[in-house]
Amino acid sequence: MAQTLALIHTSPTLTPMFTALCAAEMPDVQIFHMVDESLIKETVRAGSLQRRTMRRLLMQVESAVATGVDAVLITCSSIGPGVAIAQQLFDTPVIRIDDAMAEEAVRLGTRIGVAATLSTTMSPTVALLRARAAELGKEIEIVEALAEGAFDAVLAGDVETHDRILTQTLLQELQQVDLIVLAQASMARVVKALPEGLLKPQVLGSPELAVKRTRRILEAARKPAFSEVMV
Repeated sequence: MAQTLALIHTSPTLTPMFTALCAAEMPDVQIFHMVDESLIKETVRAGSLQRRTMRRLLMQVESAVATGVDAVLITCSSIGPGVAIAQQLFDTPVIRIDDAMAEEAVRLGTRIGVAATLSTTMSPTVALLRARAAELGKEIEIVEALAEGAFDAVLAGDVETHDRILTQTLLQELQQVDLIVLAQASMARVVKALPEGLLKPQVLGSPELAVKRTRRILEAARKPAFSEVMV
C-alpha cells in the first residue's frame, strides 16, 4: 500500500509548489493538502502565536492522523511552536517546515541572516536557529532583515511590490553574512528569480529541505524491522 502524507498550509498559494516538490522527491507517496488561512491571519492579528491557534492546529493534525497518514508536514513557520507540541502528542511523525533548514544553516554558518516579511515568522525562526545552535554547542550571530510592507502587498494581490521589497531587503541588509535563511516558504520563489550571483551569500529555503527530510522519514518507516526480516 502506498504511503500517505498530509500537508497543512496556512495559504493556498503554497499547494502547487509542494505538489511539485513531493512529486519530484517521492512520486510513490500519495499526498493531500489541508489549508486553514485563519491560523496565520489570527497569528498576525495577535502579533504572536496564541494558545487558541495552537489548539486549532492540533485539531488539524489530529484530523490528518485520523485518516491514517504516515506523516504530516506543516508548511508555516509562524506556527512552528505549535508544531513542537504536536510532535510530542502524536505517534505519527509531524514535520516542521523549517527544522531541516535551521539545522543546515547552523551547520554551515556562524553569521546567519534571516529574511522575513512577518515579525510573527521572524521570532520563531530566530528562536529555532538559536535552539539548534545550542544543541550543537555552537555560537552564532543572527542578522534579522524584515521586509516591511511586503506581506501587506501580497495580501492586497500586489505580488510585484512584494517581490521588489523582499529583493531590496535581501540586497541591502544581508550581503555580509555567511548565509541567508528564508523564514517563509513563499520566499523561495523570489530568490530563484534573481540573476545568478546577485546575492553573494548562500541562500537556504525551507520547502525543498523539508520535503527531502520528509522523504527520508517515510523511507525509514517503510523499512521492515530486523525481526520481520528474519522471519
